[in-house]
Order: sequence, then C-alpha cells, then structure tokens
Amino acid sequence: MSPDQPSRIAQFLEQHDKELLLAWVEHQRQSVASRRDLIDEGELREQSQQFLRLLREAAALGGNDVAGPRWEAVRELLRTLSESRARLGFSPSETALFVFSLKAPLFGLLRQYLGTDARVLAEETVNVTGLLDNLGLYTTEVYQKSREAIIASQSQEMLELSTPVVQLWDGILGLPLIGTLDSARTQVVMENLLQRIVDTGARIAVIDITGVPTVDTLVAQHLLKTVAAARLMGADCIISGIRPQIAQTVVHLGLDLTTVVTKATLADAFAVALQRVGLSVVRSAAPR
Repeated sequence: MSPDQPSRIAQFLEQHDKELLLAWVEHQRQSVASRRDLIDEGELREQSQQFLRLLREAAALGGNDVAGPRWEAVRELLRTLSESRARLGFSPSETALFVFSLKAPLFGLLRQYLGTDARVLAEETVNVTGLLDNLGLYTTEVYQKSREAIIASQSQEMLELSTPVVQLWDGILGLPLIGTLDSARTQVVMENLLQRIVDTGARIAVIDITGVPTVDTLVAQHLLKTVAAARLMGADCIISGIRPQIAQTVVHLGLDLTTVVTKATLADAFAVALQRVGLSVVRSAAPR
C-alpha cells in the first residue's frame, strides 16, 4: 500500500464498527487489560469506541505511518490514555494490551468477511499487524516516559520530605539530616534552608548530622556550601552530631571544618544558638 493510498481497513471498520467494538470490549474484559479494580467498564468502552473512530478516520486518509500528521489524533488519545494508566498503576503490559488486544477480534472479523479472498485477507492482515504493532509500541514508549516522570516527581517529594527545616525557637532553625548527602539532596537542603531563612528572618541554623552515616570529603564540601549560602543570607550555622568516628574521619581526611562551629549533640548546639540570640535556659523553681 502506498503512503497516500486509503486502506480497505477504514471501510471495513466503518461497516463493522459496532460488531468489532462489542467483540473488542468483551476481549478486554476477559484479559488483564481491563483491570476492573482500576477502571470501570463504561470508561473502558468509551476509550475503545473513541480509539476505533480515530483509527478509522486516520486509516481513511491513507498510509500507516503512525508518526505522521494524519495520525496525530490517534497518538494524542494513546498519549493521554497511557499517561492516565501509568498514574493509575497499570503495568506496561496491561497498558500496551489496550492496542494489542484489538488484534484477535479484528483478525477474527477479517477472516469472517474476507476469508473468501485469500490475497486481500493476507494483505489486510499484514497491514493491520504492522499498524497495531507500531501503535502498541508508541503506547509503551509514552507509558515509560510517564512512569519516569512520576518516579522523578516522587523522588523529589521524598527528598523534600527527608530534609525538613523546623523552627526551634524565634530566630533559630533546625535542619536534621538523615541518610546520604549527595549533590541532588544538597541542592534541596540548601533551597529549603534558604527559603526558611527568608520566611522567618532566622539568624541561626543548626544542621544536625547525627543521622548521616559517614562524612567524607564530598559530604563535607556539601555541608560547607550550605553553610556559605546561609551566611550570604545573614544566618550563621552550627553543625551538631559530630560523633567520635566522624571526628576521626574528618581529621584523617584533612578536612577543614574549623570555620564552622561544631557540637557533639543537638542539645549543645541549641544552647550555643540560644546564647547567640541573647537567650538562656534556666531551671525553674520546683513546684511546692
């Protein structure tokens, strides 16, 4: 079939639209593609009907280059469907089966109505196979990109949740760090801390690294960058959670943390922070 020659399949889809829709929806209902826990039958039927209509209209224009402008409406529907199913929790196979599951009922009808002409049946079978394979692969590609975007978004949210900036006192912020401190997380830490400094007008930020398993050259550099950025915003930093093992590692690596006030515990760091803002904690008289 030449690129601009209309396919017989367009006429066939128009003539047997209702029959094919019923067979296809039933085929999907019996397969994992239906996922009744994630999508109801009414929505599945509507999506299937819309796909058949757009498929018929695109095929009537001629050619089976699904990347061309004539197939834009079909691609847009599959793009929307794939992104939606990626968010709902469909697997890649279940998403692709929306297209691939059309083969069985469509080939069955082709054999039923074109079986007397072996040449035409073979030609249309080859054309439909190539067309649905390309559309199915496109669906899978969109699904994968959508899942990657979702995973990236979730990772960003987890980074933000894992680096909370809390207000310990008026003018004093606390930033507890837990886990590995890499470049991506350092950027999130820095952005969150600087924004909270702006929002609260804090003068002191206590960075607690009790939950950081190891401190190497890279981690130290990340900490110093955060401290430097906070100073540019007018806030001093105190690093707490310096355990004996971390102190030995810092000395062994020759890392220079002398420009930053460090304390062994968060309580010690908080006491220093209070002194710097002109406050102190005193024990009240015991109640009688």
